[in-house]
Amino acid sequence: MSLTISAHSSLSPWQSLPFAWEGVSPADEGSGLSQALVVLTPPESKRLIARAVAGLPEVQWALKNGRLGIAGGTTNAFIVEELLGEKFEKSRYTVGIVTDGVLKSTPSKGRVSPRLLDHGRPAGVGLRDFLQEFGPRDVYIKGANAVDPQGHAGVLSSDVNGGTVGAIWGRLVASGAHLIVPVGLEKLVPSVLAAARLCHQGWYSRVMGDPCALFPLVNATVITEIQAFRLLAGVEATHVASGGVGGSEGAVVLSLRGPVEAVEKAFQLAQSVKGEPAVPGPAAWAAQP
Repeated sequence: MSLTISAHSSLSPWQSLPFAWEGVSPADEGSGLSQALVVLTPPESKRLIARAVAGLPEVQWALKNGRLGIAGGTTNAFIVEELLGEKFEKSRYTVGIVTDGVLKSTPSKGRVSPRLLDHGRPAGVGLRDFLQEFGPRDVYIKGANAVDPQGHAGVLSSDVNGGTVGAIWGRLVASGAHLIVPVGLEKLVPSVLAAARLCHQGWYSRVMGDPCALFPLVNATVITEIQAFRLLAGVEATHVASGGVGGSEGAVVLSLRGPVEAVEKAFQLAQSVKGEPAVPGPAAWAAQP
């Protein structure tokens, strides 16, 4: 079940919250502040981010009153589950995927199609026709393969025409519709724009898997764990460390700061996603009849 959020911040993704506690230590007597340290694995982050995206006012409006597109991707599969209650193997909800240590595509047989909704019901048309009716309050949700400290997101595509990004970009920009990009901090890179200048399919002579280009997404609402904690609990989250072993590869360590009650709410929220199972690769279902 999704949680509806009454309002959200228009701050840039890594800007600190302008709360009254800036420069105040939680150790100061009478500060009323608290801090917590949490660790989230990639699937736990995906679940947290999905809850935040599902509760965004613009997403709720589009679901009930307009058009809502949810592109393929594992994080978006969590969003489909939170918004629509649909459960399936999440790697089925992908085309391009990084798995088995290479860049590849999932088998077409067995894929789950992206959800294209008109007033909460299947639109019954292809992506191109679906987008033709897009207006400024409609929403398209597209995951990413990279995010940087400036809040830019990047999407890999092995399709020569740019895949989903190539298909949606012109119409989204022209209509002024919302582009929401959920992406975990496990995908943090120094600069999406610098990476995009170098990452082109035709430039590589050796590739582990399918050659890809990186498409930068600008003017998008990027939702990482930082925004998710801000939206769902009203705390300031700071990314302080990453990594791990034994199932914690790609984990992020976040410091949460805010009023005592808000930090407790955020900590309980983090606890609620603990134990989210890893997303199996397509090998888990591709051989099924």
